Amino acid sequence: MFTDEDWMARAISLAKKGEGWTSPNPLVGAVVVKDGRIIGEGFHERRGQAHAERNALTACLEDASGATLYVNLEPCCHYGRTPPCTEAIIAAGISRVVVGSMDPNPLVAGEGIRQLRQAGIQVDVGVQHASCSTLNQIFFHYMKVGLPYVAVKYAMTADGKIAARTGASQWITGEEARAHVQKLRNRYRAIMVGSETVLRDNPLLTCRMPGGRNPLRVICDRRLRIPLDSNICRTAGEVETVVASSAPDSIKRSALEAAGITVLDLPSRDGGVDLHALMIWLGAREIDSLLVEGGSQMLASVLEEGLVKKLHCYLAPKLLGGTGAPSPIGGQGISSPQEALKLSAPQVRHFSGGDLLLEYDVEEVK
Repeated sequence: MFTDEDWMARAISLAKKGEGWTSPNPLVGAVVVKDGRIIGEGFHERRGQAHAERNALTACLEDASGATLYVNLEPCCHYGRTPPCTEAIIAAGISRVVVGSMDPNPLVAGEGIRQLRQAGIQVDVGVQHASCSTLNQIFFHYMKVGLPYVAVKYAMTADGKIAARTGASQWITGEEARAHVQKLRNRYRAIMVGSETVLRDNPLLTCRMPGGRNPLRVICDRRLRIPLDSNICRTAGEVETVVASSAPDSIKRSALEAAGITVLDLPSRDGGVDLHALMIWLGAREIDSLLVEGGSQMLASVLEEGLVKKLHCYLAPKLLGGTGAPSPIGGQGISSPQEALKLSAPQVRHFSGGDLLLEYDVEEVK
C-alpha cells in the first residue's frame, strides 16, 4: 500500500528531470493518483513551457475527477509565461491536492492553496517537506533576495591538496567523480573562475554531460589579462561569456567584445572585482545560481564576502604531501578555530575508485 510520502517521492524524482532547464523557475513534479494507481504524471521541463501540474493532467489516461494530485511545490495561481495551474486543477475535478512545500513567490505565497480550498478541494501541506525544500534551495534563495545562490566546487586529496608541489593537478579524482562535475555545471545557471585559472589551465568551462546545458561563463578579470587565443575567447561566440573587470583598457575591451564577450565595468574592491556588484548584475538578469570553480584565491574571496551557500567537495583517497602543494582555499584565512565558518553535516555520495563527494550547506551567521 503506497502512502502520501511514496507518491511525493515520485513527484520529487520527476521534478529532478528538469534540472538545468527551468531556471529561474523551480523544479516541480506532479503525480495524479486515482484508486491507488498513477493515472498521469509530469514535470516542468523548460522555462516558458507548461508547468508540472498541467503536464500531469494532460498525460492522464482516464478521467481525473475525484483523483489526488501530488506536487512538491504549491501550484501557481497567476498568469505569467503560462496560465495558472490552479485553474487546470479545479477544471479537472481533482478532489485532493497534496503539497510538499509552499511557494515563496509573492505572486503565489499561499494564494494557490487558498484558491484550491475555496473551490472545495482538500489541500494537505507539508508531506516530504524537508526533501521538497532541499530540492528548490536555489529557487527559494533567489525569490528571497534576488541574488544568485552561490556554490563552490573543488577536488582535493585526503591531505587537503588540490595539486602537487609542481602544480600538476590532473587528475585528483577518477572518471566517475569528474563526470559528476558536469551535472553540477548543468544544474547551476552560471559558472565563475578568476583570470588566474584561465591563464593557468585554459579551461572551456562548458557542460559535457549528454543533453546538458552550458552555463553562463563568468570570468573575474580586473585587469583584462585573459588571452584572446584562450579557449574562453575562442568559443565566446558559441557559449555566452561575461568578463567582470575594473580596467580602463579600451583596446583590450574592444577586442574581447569583438570575440562575443560581454565586458562589465565594475568597481574594484580589495584588489579584485567588487563581487557584490557582480552578484547584483547577475541577479537582475535572472541568473539564479552560480558555481564557483576558480582557484584558491577566488574561493577565498567569495567565502570571505559571505556569498557562499553550498560547498561541493570531491575527496580522493590519495596523499600528495608537500608544504608547497596548494590547498583549496587561499587568502589570509581565519585567525582561530572559534572563528571558522560553520557547515552542516555533509551529504555523502560514493564514486568508483573510492572518491567521495561531500556536500555542505553553509550555516547562516546569526
